[in-house]
Amino acid sequence: MKYLPLSLVLAAIPTVAAAATEAPDPDRIVVTGEGLSLPPGTPAYGSVIIDRDRLTNSASGRIESVLGDVAGFQQFRRSDSRSANPSAQGATLRALGGNASSRTLVLLDGVPMADPFFGYIPFSALVPDRLSVVRVTRGGGIGAFGAGAVAGTIELASATRDQLPTFAASAFYGSKDATELTASLTPDLGGGYVSLSGRWDRGDGFLTTPRDQRVAATAPAAYDGWSTNLRAVAPLSATSEIQFRGTIFHDERTLRFQGADSMSEGQDASIRFISRGAWQVDALAYIQARNFSNIVISASTFRKSLDQRNTPSTGIGGRIELRPPVGPDHVLRIGADTRFASGDMFEDAYNANIAANTVTSRRHAGGEQITTGVFAEDDWTLGRLVLTGGARADRWTISDGFYRASGTGAANNSFADRSDWQFSGRVGALYRISDALALRGAAYSGFRLPTLNELYRPFVVFPITTLANAALTPEKLKGVEAGIDVSPVTGLTLSATGFINRLDDAIANVTLVNRTNTRERQNVDHITAKGIELTAIGRVSDFLLSASYAYSHSTVHAPGEGFDGLTPAQSPRHAASATLAWEPKQGPALSATLRYVGKQYEDDLQKDVLPHALTVDAVARLPLGHGVTLVARGENLFDEEVITRNAGGSIDLGTPRTLWIGFRFAG
Repeated sequence: MKYLPLSLVLAAIPTVAAAATEAPDPDRIVVTGEGLSLPPGTPAYGSVIIDRDRLTNSASGRIESVLGDVAGFQQFRRSDSRSANPSAQGATLRALGGNASSRTLVLLDGVPMADPFFGYIPFSALVPDRLSVVRVTRGGGIGAFGAGAVAGTIELASATRDQLPTFAASAFYGSKDATELTASLTPDLGGGYVSLSGRWDRGDGFLTTPRDQRVAATAPAAYDGWSTNLRAVAPLSATSEIQFRGTIFHDERTLRFQGADSMSEGQDASIRFISRGAWQVDALAYIQARNFSNIVISASTFRKSLDQRNTPSTGIGGRIELRPPVGPDHVLRIGADTRFASGDMFEDAYNANIAANTVTSRRHAGGEQITTGVFAEDDWTLGRLVLTGGARADRWTISDGFYRASGTGAANNSFADRSDWQFSGRVGALYRISDALALRGAAYSGFRLPTLNELYRPFVVFPITTLANAALTPEKLKGVEAGIDVSPVTGLTLSATGFINRLDDAIANVTLVNRTNTRERQNVDHITAKGIELTAIGRVSDFLLSASYAYSHSTVHAPGEGFDGLTPAQSPRHAASATLAWEPKQGPALSATLRYVGKQYEDDLQKDVLPHALTVDAVARLPLGHGVTLVARGENLFDEEVITRNAGGSIDLGTPRTLWIGFRFAG
């Protein structure tokens, strides 16, 4: 199946509290590689699940495309990780305004995946084949997740041993001389297992520049990236296990002009202890080392204008959650989490107007952040009614911020350290009228610190210059929602959610008065988003139909500003996705996915329009025997023109029709 409302998923299984009362068999050791079970009140916050079958059978083979199945998910740009600048790949939900930093907290096995400096998500390193399931919570506050979840939370879980064949591999060849190779080896080791996997993909790329804007220096969006992942799970007792994950990735892309090359890379490691005894424990520690570089080419002289040559950053953090035995009707969660982020930006500006192309300025900026929080949350089951509520307190600090430049625009600025407390909470209720009908409602709050990038690093995307702002304050969210999940007949599930979210002190790229091509990151008074979200999934015999639709009416409130009352930049009002699949238990399988995104605006003043777009993808699979499957994939089959950027008429385009053919093996 594709995705399901979580309330009906959990309705079919015992609650965590009941499971905790069962005495484990001391002679039977079961290693799952999973975290602790979901509390029974989780569905009150309107989560949806994308299962492994859908994750591993998309036309693009990329996680960000699959996340588009949940209407309302968006990145700062409509491009995927083959043709977008990596630093622009922030994730958000519910049309709370486009921002290259993520307003949605993205977790992999509990570890925040956002870049410590920029706040973007390294989607190219999140390989779908390595995942078991994805849970998307639109809204929901930060709860026990940690700071950053103002627009929702996306939780990715690594594949478990029963989902991983001992050996698997795939090879695809696609349009524009593109290749995609993956392989994994997962042997049992002692009472646990080890999984080593790798992926490499590259392509000559398509021309993102419209035909009438191409010049001699125009270049296709070539890409070349790889990632490796090592995951090991070992039992410590009948009820506890330890999990390790290490990931290394490297990604190179060319955008718009020859020489406009970007690079992102990272080395991540985490270790996690899980205990499912009477006192349940989830303890996690992680470290991340990331880097980014980018060369900007002048759109008029086609010479180098900026070399963002080095942006090293480090993320270090940890989390512990305890679930004490408080009786069969309660699941109590108490814990703490912390995250430290530091980063530096080194860049050189060049005079692109002369052939010598000399350096005019050298810049260095950076800073540190730390957020530490404590939380408590309880889920109380009263027959068919589940009540959930929690609170957390976070202490945040922004320190050692600076911006230095030599040459043109010389500066030597040090910014004052800041710190404060932020208090958040959430409550929810889930009432199962029957096994086929559930009502839910929730109220919540959350916050997000401005990233080091937003605070200290200006940037240029011709013809727009965006200035940093070291005085930015945290964004703060308040929201309420109510929904219904219903299964009117066997095999059909429908879900509807209505919501109102308010984001105070929203960070936006604001066009400065009398400076049309200059923007500055500023806190605006607030953004209000109101809307509805609909999902449906049905299966009849071998046919599966799933669909998702989001209507979001977002408004910026900024008294005295020219954009007061307008829609936030990069915020479509309508978004929809639907997949029709023929999936017999054996034999060939076919699926087609239709996606629609409504009109949105590039800028805060609504001068530059990104028109609506409708695309169709398809996947066909034919088992050949002995574990080998022939797979054909097609992206944007009708070659819809998708405009991803429009800066005063300077336009970039998204993925055109792209065809793939290849093989998969599992054995």
